[in-house]
Amino acid sequence: MRRGFGPTAVDGLVTPSSSRGRPPAPFPSGRSGTLPSVLGQPPYRMAPPPPAGPAVGSILDAIRVAIVVLDTVGRIVLWSPAAEELLGWPSELLIGRALAEFLSEEPQRATAGDGDAEAPAAERVRVRSTRVQEILDQVLSEGNWRGSVVLRDSEDETITVDARLSRLVDGDGVTFLLVRLADEERLLAVEHDLAVQDALFEQSPLGIAVFDRELRYVRLNETLARMNGVSVEDHLGRTAGETLPEASADEVTAIQRQVLATGEPVVDLTVAGPHPSNPGFRSVSYSRLNDRAGQIIGITGTIMDVTDRYRAVAKVEYARRRLALLNELGTRIGDLLDAGPIAQELADALVPTLADYSGVVLLQAVADGDDLPRHPNQQLLPMVLMGTCGITRNPVAESLIRLGDLIPMSEGSVFSRVLSTGVSELLDSLEALEQGTDQSDPRLEAVYELGLHSMLVVPLRARGIVLGFMLLCRAGRRESFDRDEMAFADEIADRAGASLDNARLYARERAAALMLQRTLLPRTVPRPPGVEISYRYIPGSSGTEVGGDWFDVVPLPDGRTALVVGDVMGHGLRAAATMGRLRTAVRTLAGLGMPPEALLQHVHDLADDLAQGPDEALIATCVYAVYDPLTRQLTVAKAGHTAPVLAVPGEPVRLLDLPSGTPLGVGGVPFESVELTVPEGTLLLLYTDGLVESRTADIDVGTQRLIDVFSQPFDSIEDACERIVDTLERGQEPDDVALLLARLGSAEPSPGARSERWTLTADPSAPGRARRLVRSTLSDWGIADLSDIAELLVSELVTNAVRYSQAPIGLRLFQDRMLLVEVSDPLPDPPRQRQAARTDEGGRGLELVHRLADSWGTRVEGEGKVVWFEQSLPSAPPASAG
Repeated sequence: MRRGFGPTAVDGLVTPSSSRGRPPAPFPSGRSGTLPSVLGQPPYRMAPPPPAGPAVGSILDAIRVAIVVLDTVGRIVLWSPAAEELLGWPSELLIGRALAEFLSEEPQRATAGDGDAEAPAAERVRVRSTRVQEILDQVLSEGNWRGSVVLRDSEDETITVDARLSRLVDGDGVTFLLVRLADEERLLAVEHDLAVQDALFEQSPLGIAVFDRELRYVRLNETLARMNGVSVEDHLGRTAGETLPEASADEVTAIQRQVLATGEPVVDLTVAGPHPSNPGFRSVSYSRLNDRAGQIIGITGTIMDVTDRYRAVAKVEYARRRLALLNELGTRIGDLLDAGPIAQELADALVPTLADYSGVVLLQAVADGDDLPRHPNQQLLPMVLMGTCGITRNPVAESLIRLGDLIPMSEGSVFSRVLSTGVSELLDSLEALEQGTDQSDPRLEAVYELGLHSMLVVPLRARGIVLGFMLLCRAGRRESFDRDEMAFADEIADRAGASLDNARLYARERAAALMLQRTLLPRTVPRPPGVEISYRYIPGSSGTEVGGDWFDVVPLPDGRTALVVGDVMGHGLRAAATMGRLRTAVRTLAGLGMPPEALLQHVHDLADDLAQGPDEALIATCVYAVYDPLTRQLTVAKAGHTAPVLAVPGEPVRLLDLPSGTPLGVGGVPFESVELTVPEGTLLLLYTDGLVESRTADIDVGTQRLIDVFSQPFDSIEDACERIVDTLERGQEPDDVALLLARLGSAEPSPGARSERWTLTADPSAPGRARRLVRSTLSDWGIADLSDIAELLVSELVTNAVRYSQAPIGLRLFQDRMLLVEVSDPLPDPPRQRQAARTDEGGRGLELVHRLADSWGTRVEGEGKVVWFEQSLPSAPPASAG
C-alpha cells in the first residue's frame, strides 16, 4: 500500500498533498527553460520563514542539509531555504527547471580533430542530461543513489556537494525524487571528526565514558568495561554507584556530582581501585558536557589505571623516607656516647616510620661498657632491654616488658638463633611468631595483647660481633614486613651497631681513665694543725671524658701546709696519667720546702719529662699556696690558673689578685708569689675552671656566682662545699671539677714547747760548738736521752755547711711534740745523699742522718737552704721514717 506524501515540514518547507490524477502544473512557454510564472498561483508554495529568535547551535548548523524534490524527469518541484543558502538560487527562479542545468560545465576533451578544443555547448548539455538521466533511472529502479556532484551557485562559482537521492511515492501513487545536498567539505570534516572520535573512543587504552544529566552511562568503551569488570550493556542506563563496589562508588559519585553542579573539571585525581581483592589506583578526570546551545547534557569521564605509576611514586617516596630516616638516625645517635640513650633513640626513630612497636636488646657487657665475651654468639648470655617505643601504650604489655629487664634467651627461639647466626629473621604471621617464641614465655601474651602479626628480629653487629638485636613489630591492618624492608632494617642495624660499639669502647676507656684518675688523687687528706680542709672532686658527665683535674694537701716539716690545685689540658687516659706524674712532682718538690714561685719554675723545667711522649707537650695550669699557721702568713703563686677566692672575716669576698704567669710547659714569663698575712678564720678556695666556665655565659658570670655563694653565711666548710657544687650549670656536659676549701687558723705551740737559735761562724770549730750547744740544751730540757744521736747528726750537718759555704751558719732547736733540729746556710743548692765506698773518708753524713733520724729533709729559705731532721721524744712512739 502506497503512503501519501502528506503535509510534512522538512527543513523549513511544506509539501502539500497532491490530488489523485492531477498532473503537475505545465510550465509556461516563451521563456528559456521552464520557469513557472511568479504571478500566477504556483502548484507548490514555500512555508513562511521561521520567526526570528536566538540561534540554536547543533550538528545541523554545522552541516546544513539542503532538500530538493524532483519529478521523475529531473525537474525541480521544491527548493528549500537551505538549498537557497547553499547555492544562492531563490526557489521562485528554480521551480520547474531541470536540475541538470545547475551542474558545473566542466571542460570536455574532444576525441577528434587537431587539438584540445572544448566540446560544443550542445554536447556539454547532452552529456549533463545523460548523466542526470542515468542517476534518475538508478534511483527509480534501485530506490536511492549517493555521489559527489559539482554544482554552480548564483555567483557562477562551483561547489562540490554530497548528493543523496531517494525515491518517494505519495498516497496517489505519484513518484518523486528526494534530493539531499550537503557541502562535501564540511561533511568530510565532520565525518573525519566522528571517525577520530570513534577511533579514540574504541581504541583508546584509557577508559572513556559519557554520562547524562542523571549521571547514567550513555556510552563507554570496552577498556572501561574491562577495568570495572562489568560488560558494556550492563553499564548503559545505570549510574557508577550501581555498577561499582560500594567502597569506591561513593567517592566517584561525589566527584561526578561536584563536576556536574559546578562545571569545574577534575583532572588527574587519584582514587583507590574499585575492587578490594585487587587493590590498585586510578586517575579520574571529569568535565561537564554542554551542547552547541550551551545546555548541560551530562559529563564525560576519562579513567586511567595508574597503579604502576602510583606504586613507582610510592617507591620513590618510600626511598625518600628511608633516606630521611637514616639521616634522622645519624643526627639522633651520631653524637651520643652512652649505650642507653643510643638504644632508646634508635627505638624512637623506628616508630612509626618503619614499625608500630620497637625494642632494642643488648648484651649486658655493651650496656655496662665492659669487654665483650670471647664467644658472643653463644646462647644464654645475659641480655638487657635498653630501648622501647610504640604507637600506643598498653598497660598489660608494659607490665610484661619493662625497660632495663633482663631478657632470657631460651635455646631454639628466634632470638637465640639471630644472636648465634647474626642473620635477620622475618616472622610474617601470628603462627610464625608463636613457633619462634617459647610457649612458656610470658611475653608471648604481649604479642596477643598488642595484636602483632609481623616481626623482624635484626642483629646489631659491630666488627663481626653481635651486640644484641632490634625487634620491629607491626600490628592491626598495616602490611607485613617484606624482604626489602628487612634489608633496610639490616642497614639501620649496622649503623646503630657501630655507634653502640663506639659507646661501649668509650665507656670502657672512660671507666679506666676515671679509675686511674681517682687512684692518683688522694683518698684522704691530712689535717695539719691550724688548717681545716674540705674538698670535692666531680668527674665530667657520661658524655665527657675524664680530665686531668687534681688537688693535693702536703704537710711541710716546719708545721706549714701546702695547698695545690691543677688542671692538665686534655681528657682521657693520657691526661689522667700526666696528672699523676705532675702531682707526684709537685708533692716531691713541696717536701723540699721551696717557695711557690720556685716550685712552679722547677715543675715547668720538668715539663718535657712529665709529658706522655716525644711528640706531646705538657700544658697544665696550677695554683700553689703555702700557709704557716704560726705566723698566719699565706704565700700564693699560680701558673695560668683561675684566681683563688679569698673570704676574710668582715671584708667583702674577693678574687685574690695574683700575677697570672703562664701555664706549665709554655714558659716565657717568670712566676711570682704574693705574700699576705691573714686573720684567723679566713677562707681560701682553690678550684679548676670547670666550676665557673659555661658554654652559654662568660666566665665572669660563673665567678660572680661563686663569690655570691661565699658572701652568704654557712654552718661549716662542708656546707660551703655543697653550696659551691650546687652552682654548677645543670643540663650541660661539664668538665671535671676539683676544688679545695681551707679555713686558715693559727697553731700556737703547746705549753711545754721550747725553742733556741744560734749563729755559728763558718770555721773548723763550728761542729764542736754545735755539739756542745745541743748537749747542754737537751740536758736543760730534760731530754738528754736524745743527745747522742742529735749531737752526731748536728755535727755532720754543720761540717757539710762549713765545707761548702763561707757565710754564717744557723742552728735552731725546737721541741714540741717532736724534737726538730735545723741547720741553715746561704748556699741554695740542696745537699746530695750518696753511697760512700768503704775506703772513702767522707760522704757518710747524710747517710747517717737518713738512718738515725725519724725524718729529715731540706727546704729553700731566702737565698739559702735549711736542712732539718726530727727525733721522737722519749715519751712519744717513734714516727715512721719518710
